[in-house]
Amino acid sequence: MRTASRWRSRRLAAALSTMVLAAGIHLGGADEAAAVVPQGPIFNKPTGTYEEQHAIRIRLLTYISTAAPQSDIKVALYHLYDEEVARALADAHTQRGVNVQVMLDSTSVIPTDGSYAILKDALGTDRTKGSFVGLCPPKQSCLGDPDALPSSSLNHNKFWLFSQVDGASDLVVQSSSNMSPSAYTRMWNDAFVLPSNPAVYGTYASYFDKLVAMDWRAWTYTSVAHSPFKAYFFPYSGTGNSRDTIWNTLDNVTCKWTEGTTTRQTKVRVAVLRLTRQGVAEKLTALRRAGCAVDVLYAETDSAAGSGTPGTWEALHASGGPTLRCHNHDEDGNPKTTNSVIHSKYLLIDGKYDGAVNKLVWTGSHNYSGPALRENDEALLKIDDSAHHDAYVANFNAAKAAAVPGAADDTDACKGVKSTSDD
Repeated sequence: MRTASRWRSRRLAAALSTMVLAAGIHLGGADEAAAVVPQGPIFNKPTGTYEEQHAIRIRLLTYISTAAPQSDIKVALYHLYDEEVARALADAHTQRGVNVQVMLDSTSVIPTDGSYAILKDALGTDRTKGSFVGLCPPKQSCLGDPDALPSSSLNHNKFWLFSQVDGASDLVVQSSSNMSPSAYTRMWNDAFVLPSNPAVYGTYASYFDKLVAMDWRAWTYTSVAHSPFKAYFFPYSGTGNSRDTIWNTLDNVTCKWTEGTTTRQTKVRVAVLRLTRQGVAEKLTALRRAGCAVDVLYAETDSAAGSGTPGTWEALHASGGPTLRCHNHDEDGNPKTTNSVIHSKYLLIDGKYDGAVNKLVWTGSHNYSGPALRENDEALLKIDDSAHHDAYVANFNAAKAAAVPGAADDTDACKGVKSTSDD
């Protein structure tokens, strides 16, 4: 597990200024009209410059720093190992009167990082108050059944809600990124910024309140559509593929269709850290055999090499299966540090879905693993927009080109023999 490092304040300030200006946010006086916050994805580039590596972090710091007095910030996050982000949240409350509510996984409390202590001192821990930092139970998610997967579930969420910032109200940021040094410099991540959408904001805020209440007995899997968006909130109890959000999504794909005299082909792209749900792997292979173009970029599967039983690695590598690239690389040769990985969790469909030709994105915190489906607190956002889809395709191609070991994925890391850190 990597601990948070300290960044030089001048470098951060310069980077923040650069990114704020690039985002169109004014830094002038209060009488200046703030530029509208743009809707769309943000991608970090772990192989890039400081600004490219920290692109998601810097944008979030911008929103925190411009949150209006008496407005609300709600954060649901797996790992927060970043004292500057914690301090920015604390200052928003103590200096500007922003209501700041943060729900973390219990593993965010570690002796080598002071982020939780900063929030605890500034916000308190009373979840009935307007500001607080809360923790899900030790080794448990907030909403998963503790008897189903004891000591195995997580609050794995990665979303941010801002009721009012410069240039936007009702702002949702759904990300794949934790707030940790390795998330910026070792992991490919994405975030989708959805400003001024009270319907989606309210849906996320309702889920956040359920995380705060921790009433797992009353929880049921929820999906809410506000076209062109749809949000899915986990855990999703049950068994079988018919109660698997990703499997059902893939089951709605038509691989080939005819327009006039031309035969068309659907393209399916997946970028995901962990792919260990057998049904999903088998469905991806089935779609390729049915004529779809299927391209998968992953960091970890499960396999006979890891468990003694053939798993998703074997299903994906079966004859006629998808194009595969693994990105899971120990770039510094130090087993104590985090590998360089694909950490995003998005699905892209370009073609015929649910009877209509479209370009669609599903992104969020949700890995394609059993715990992510059945026990973890997770959120997934569907985006029905061609331009946003194409931006994700460009990111997919860049991450795929950087993947190591790439197509030579017969490795212990790619096959799940060695567990991959999810910092």
